[in-house]
This record gives sequence, C-alpha cells and structure tokens, in this order.
Amino acid sequence: MKQITKSAALIATACAVVFGVITPLTSSASAAAAPPNWKKCVGEGLDPRQECATVSVPMDYADPGGPKIDIAVSRIPSEKPSARRGALMLIAGGPGGSSLNAPSGKGQRLPQEVRDAYDLIGVAARGNAPSAPVSCEVGHSELAVTTQRPWPAPDGSVTETMAANQRIADACARNGGELMRHISTKNNARDIDSVRAALGERKLSAWAVSYGTYVGAAYSEMFPHRTDRIVLDSNQNPDPVRAERAWLQAFEGNVEENFPEFAKWASAPGNPDRVADTAAEVRPLFLRLAARLDREPIPWPGANPAELNGNVLRNTMLSSLYDPDDYPALAKLMLAAQKGTVPPVPSGPPETALQNLIAVGSATICNDVAWPRSAAVYQKGVAESRAKFPLTAGMPRNALPCSAWPWQPKEAPLRVTDRGPSNVLLIQNERDVASPLSSALKLREAFGGRAVMVTVDATGHGSYLNNGNACGDDTGSRFLATGERPREDLYCE
Repeated sequence: MKQITKSAALIATACAVVFGVITPLTSSASAAAAPPNWKKCVGEGLDPRQECATVSVPMDYADPGGPKIDIAVSRIPSEKPSARRGALMLIAGGPGGSSLNAPSGKGQRLPQEVRDAYDLIGVAARGNAPSAPVSCEVGHSELAVTTQRPWPAPDGSVTETMAANQRIADACARNGGELMRHISTKNNARDIDSVRAALGERKLSAWAVSYGTYVGAAYSEMFPHRTDRIVLDSNQNPDPVRAERAWLQAFEGNVEENFPEFAKWASAPGNPDRVADTAAEVRPLFLRLAARLDREPIPWPGANPAELNGNVLRNTMLSSLYDPDDYPALAKLMLAAQKGTVPPVPSGPPETALQNLIAVGSATICNDVAWPRSAAVYQKGVAESRAKFPLTAGMPRNALPCSAWPWQPKEAPLRVTDRGPSNVLLIQNERDVASPLSSALKLREAFGGRAVMVTVDATGHGSYLNNGNACGDDTGSRFLATGERPREDLYCE
C-alpha cells in the first residue's frame, strides 16, 4: 500500500515505509509554533474558566512549508498552580469526534488532585469545525442512519451499499477540498504534538476514549519521548493491516455478547418498558420484529429514512447497547413496532454538523488503510456474517465509502509496538459493544511491557469515571495524579 510517486527514489522510500525500514514524519513540524492567543470561548454551557485559541499546523506534514490549517484548542488551567505538573490532553472518540468542550464537560469529573496537576486541554481534530472544517455535501439519503452504518438490504444484498458509497466518495472528491486527503490518525497524532509544542510543554499526558485510544496509541508510538502519563479508555484493536475494518467486524460478536444484558433488563418485572416475560424471549422477539419490518415497514415522517424498517430497528439496537441508560430507546421502539406505531422522531445533530462528522469520519477511516473495492468481497462476508450473527444482519462485514474512495492512503497504517516508555494505562469495561475486551487485549499485547491494563466488571462504552466503579476510577486517577500504576494487570469487580 505505497503512495503513487513519480520517481524511483520516492517509490523506494514508500516501500521502506511499508516494510518497516523507516518511519517518516514522527517529529512535530510545528516545534516553533507561536504560543496560543487565549480568548473567551464561544458557546453555551461552558465553564467560564475555559479559554479557546487556534494553533497553526501544516495541512501536509510532508510539506511543512506548504499550506497551513488552524486547529481549535481549549483549556481550563490547573486549579492549583503550585501543584501543576503539565497538560492533560482530552482525546475524543469517533473518528470525527471533538473534545473542544471536554475541559468544561468530562474534564470536570476528574478528581481535584488531577485538576490541580494539569491544564485540561481539548481539541477539535483536523477537519472538525471550528478547526478548518470539511464537508462532502452528500445527499439526504446518504445521511440516513441506515447508511451511516452499512446495513445491507433485507435480502443481504450489498448493491445499494456500494452505490451509496460511490455517491459519498464522489461527493467527497468533488466538495471536500485538498484537506480531505490529509485527514488521518497519524496526522491527528502529529497535530497533537504540534499543540504540545505550541503550549510550550516538554511532555504531554492524555486521557483518550474509544477511537481516541487509537490516536493516543499513535501518539505514544510516534512521539514516545513526548509522552508523560497516558490513559486509554475503551480500547480499539490496533490491527496494523485491517485497522478500522477490524473495528467494524467486531460488532457482530460484540452485539451477541452484549444483547443478553439488554434482554435481562427488558424482561425485568416492574420495568415500564418491559418487552417480554423472560430474558430468553427477548432475542427471538427482536429478530421476528426486524424481519416483519423488513417486509412491512411503518411510515415515520420526519425520520431519515422516513420509515421504521428492520434496519432502523437494528441500528437502534446497536446504538442502545453502547450504554445501559439507552436501553429504553430500543424497548420503546420494539413496543411501538409491535403495535404498528412509531414513537417521536429521535433528535439528532444539525445537518451541517452531521455532514462534517461524516466527512471527517470517512476521510480518517479511508485514508488510514486501503479497503477492498470488489463488491464480491463484501457480499461474501455479509452472507457469512448473516448466517452466524443474525442480530447484526451482515452489517459488520459490509463496505464503507472506502470501497470507492478516490485516493490511496499516503502512508502505512499505524503499528503499535513495545518500544518506548512504560507509561500507558488501559482501562476497559468487560462488556463493551463498540470497544470489546478482545480488542483491548490486542492493544495490551501490542504495547507489551509499556502498558498495564485494568478490566472493569461493567457494561457499556466508556469506563473511566463512567461506571461508578471505585476500583477502576481510583486506579486511573491515582496514575494521573501520582504516576502510580498497578504492578500487573488488574481486574475490578
């Protein structure tokens, strides 16, 4: 997967990158960046202490003297300057998420000793508004919830998925601009180091969640000497060949493992949203409802798509399994479908924000690693997945817009290794539909002696300061505040 070049020398360099001879662009191109000009942040519900600024970075780190883009950053300074250790970067999930408001949000869940020790730093990753934004301006149907995740047709066909992917890729090529070619996980890591340099920090600590753990792993791999204390929460599989394809495929087994937790809740006596008398009845009920809605969708004006069909139900199921607090959304939809009705249309982000999210997410995934382009590859995988994992109906092995992406990746995918300081703490829920324990174990294995892992007996996506598990939370906070980690991997009941 080497970059197409015009000279034999550049081709040789690309081959060296692929086969691990050299690793290019591992130092910040913005080491001499001017300090941020902090001003009051614009927005509602923000902590009045939060300040905002921009940091100028190269659009293409291979051409540091070329065009620049602005990265929006935020901070809440240490609450006790005499105890200040440095800066703690809050890295969002996604791809396509932003942590710009995180110092005012999740950052305030950190215990006092951590807020004393660090400036809390947020960032809108490249392509995310209000950083230099991108948008593909895709059509309304491409914004549908059943297109954002690649659900195949009710009969398992991937034909429409491939057609939608072509439309999205064409729109991104037409409307996305040059920046679309330079959005990737590795460039996100380089931007973080550019921010570090602009902040004047010798080293940087981080708390990364979900896809952010992949960015945090990239930063730890590319800039190991610039890392202080790194907490990776809800961890992604760092597969160096399949990258995000491995994340998508993991859903098929993750859903099967996590659905029983919903089934227990949805059959509990006294639950106002109870859908069945016993947990054993919930799964077959869900499958029957999805199949019926495949055949007889219910009109749902104002929704996108404007009907409650089987894939909308499946998509709601997958989203609800991210957090037990969202179980009622799935139960209410199942109850409505049984009656032939629909609930109110769920709220969602404004279309401009959704366009931005889809553009950044697609660019990141497709620029990180090449995907197969043959429909037959996906059709075969979907058929196998549907047979083994009926809850997800083949979606985890279907194609994303990468199947038609107009550009090839510029560099080899991230490879996490055990070379570097031992300063990484992985925190992981035992049951997580989006970032499963199996993926976290893959990342733990890749880091080797650099990392220690805390597994928490909990359900949902997001572990540290998210479950009320004192063992997991105290371990993470102690590490950030003092540098103390468990001597070996830890299980928190």
